[in-house]
Amino acid sequence: MQEAQGLLKDKASIEDSLRPFEAIEAKIKDIEMLFELSEEEDGEVFLEDIEKNIDAMDSEIDALELKVILSGPLDKNNAIMSMHPGAGGTESQDWAQMLMRMYLRWAEHRGFKADVLELLSGDEAGIKSVTINISGPYAYGLLKAEAGVHRLVRISPFDANKRRHTSFAAVLVYPEIDEDVTVDIKEDELRVDTYRASGAGGQHVNKTSSAVRITHIPTGIVVACQNERSQHKNKAVAMKILRAKLYDMKRKQQDTAMEELVGEKKDIAWGNQIRSYILQPYQLVKDHRTGLEMGNVSAVLGGEIDGFIKAYLTKASVQRSHQ
Repeated sequence: MQEAQGLLKDKASIEDSLRPFEAIEAKIKDIEMLFELSEEEDGEVFLEDIEKNIDAMDSEIDALELKVILSGPLDKNNAIMSMHPGAGGTESQDWAQMLMRMYLRWAEHRGFKADVLELLSGDEAGIKSVTINISGPYAYGLLKAEAGVHRLVRISPFDANKRRHTSFAAVLVYPEIDEDVTVDIKEDELRVDTYRASGAGGQHVNKTSSAVRITHIPTGIVVACQNERSQHKNKAVAMKILRAKLYDMKRKQQDTAMEELVGEKKDIAWGNQIRSYILQPYQLVKDHRTGLEMGNVSAVLGGEIDGFIKAYLTKASVQRSHQ
């Protein structure tokens, strides 16, 4: 049954991978047919439809390119994001809240589900921290491009003298991982030894070898039990201890892998920013990793960040291919 379910899952995954190519192929055929009809009519009757189909095909090709780039083992997973303001009190806390709204709107534009898991409000305005779960295809693969320090330059609404302030906030992005950890223990990976149990100081030695020692060969973990009266019960208890130790080891390995995925946590301050959002004295959003700039700051803060995401992921993919 499990094997059949695995095959069906693989089949669905392959079909999902082929579907975008089939959609693009269908669009090309539609465009060719519209061109033929336009030539027969000897006019521009179908020109508008042709342009719409080409625009739609361009969007589908862009989406397909991103899927090719997002080939990491966890890129398909949902994402868990957190935002933390830097030094600066209310000003930075307000900036962290602006970023939170930006990502919530981005998720809404994409049709992703966004759940605020934890929110700590600021004393006067803004937020001290927030954790959001964003669910959707390739959410982590896309949003990992946003991890880092974000810088805002503006005339502060909290400054009575209307001075220009610079604020920082950090964005952390984690892949969502299933908490259910299955412990697979194979019999051929175990060495089971029995011995005679004894009391304290070697007294009261049992005449039968009821104590059990189990060695998990792949990890070298050794567990033993001699408290129960029968060998069967001692083995059952020893196996319970082994499962607990293997579960703990697997969790620690996941934590180590998670730290590598999240990356180095840099100070939320000048010099570490990945992107700057400048509202005064001019309007500009610049990504310092790719050099990409956008002048429509309101649109970016409204969730239109796909251009920055794609530019970063494309550059990172090219860099990996040259390593």
